[in-house]
Amino acid sequence: MIRIGTRGSQLATTQAQTIADALTAAGHPAELVIIKTDGDASAAPVAEIGVGVFTTAIRVALRNREVDVAVHSYKDLPTAPEPDLNIAAIPPREDPRDALVSRDNLVLGELPAGSVIGTSSPRRAAQLRALGLGLEIRPLRGNLDSRLGKVAGGELDAVVVARAGLARIGRTEVVSEAFDPVVMLPAPAQGALAVECRGDDAELVRILAELDDPSTRSAVEAERALLAALEAGCTAPVGAIAEVVESIDDDGHIFNELSLRAGVAAEDGSDVIRASVVGPVDQAVQLGKDLAAELLELGAAELIGTGSSD
Repeated sequence: MIRIGTRGSQLATTQAQTIADALTAAGHPAELVIIKTDGDASAAPVAEIGVGVFTTAIRVALRNREVDVAVHSYKDLPTAPEPDLNIAAIPPREDPRDALVSRDNLVLGELPAGSVIGTSSPRRAAQLRALGLGLEIRPLRGNLDSRLGKVAGGELDAVVVARAGLARIGRTEVVSEAFDPVVMLPAPAQGALAVECRGDDAELVRILAELDDPSTRSAVEAERALLAALEAGCTAPVGAIAEVVESIDDDGHIFNELSLRAGVAAEDGSDVIRASVVGPVDQAVQLGKDLAAELLELGAAELIGTGSSD
């Protein structure tokens, strides 16, 4: 039996169960092991309690052989590599966009100035402020149900959350608007799962690799390489989205390329720096580094500051 370590929230267990079901269907029975993390034990903003609060305890259990596999929301993982661990699979990505859930199902442009919007993410808050709509942004923690409840109960006019989480728990009917990345760039690796095991377990690495989606891996590797090159953690106001796109050469032949767009916003919304690049799919990491270098040349370091998570 393959033991899969996961947080105990509805979203985390739903995500992990998809991996357990896929492994079981492939002839490798699996079960979930719930692990409590520091992030679950604290109500403080993620920016205060630090990067990795949702992943460290699960990785400790993995190293201690209490579980065989860890399933993470990839955007929660620190960018620093863990040489003894192997992200053996990145399954097909859920829709990476951010989503607005509002009272009366209003889209963002319909909310009156002064409307109160909740978000756990300085990245989202900074981009919302940059739109200049006169919105009041309020810090927000809690699971998806509690966040949605603050809108339903009238405490907030709207919340902004990852659409992927709503999709995974079957709640997309509450989405008022899914933001085009032109309006709001999602967090690097948003909507993607990281399926991790010990690097010395060659057989399990092989089994998990069957769940890997090459296009998702390329996109996420580019986004994460950009984040790492900016020396910005998952709590910084950095957005990025990569996707494999079809291009046509001079002879009319169709081929795939990787398109990467990214941006950095000042916390107060006073400035947003955006840039993009297109290049070979097999050079995802280098594309991420190259785009980070361009953003830094444009002044991104001053906007990132000390970082401010999803």
